[in-house]
Amino acid sequence: MPIPVESFLNGAQQGPQLRRTLGWFQLTCMGVGSTVGGGVFVLTGEVAARYAGPAVVLSFLFASLVCLFAGLCYAEFAAMIPRSGSAYTYVSTTWGEAVGWLVGWTLILEYLFGCELIAIGWSGYLDSTLASL
Repeated sequence: MPIPVESFLNGAQQGPQLRRTLGWFQLTCMGVGSTVGGGVFVLTGEVAARYAGPAVVLSFLFASLVCLFAGLCYAEFAAMIPRSGSAYTYVSTTWGEAVGWLVGWTLILEYLFGCELIAIGWSGYLDSTLASL
């Protein structure tokens, strides 16, 4: 069952709360870092060579537009539900705690595999650098 939005707006506290210590600059850096990730370093040349060709600039513009809309959705949710928890809180409020639990674990897996893919990309760069020495 979804959690009523009013429970967040009237200040009802459910359990321990996290302190808000990140400012706009830290949140912007974290958002850009998680959106861009390591793929921009690893896949740019491959995408340009195999799929997009000279239109790779248009591909990145389209992808940045999609990221802008996703960021605006997060901003709207954060303004409506001023509570920590990110997507878990937003989904729990709209679709219920079972779906929120699933989304929370999906986000954990996303960050886990995102770190792995960045490590794979950077190890490829390190391998090619060491091979050329």
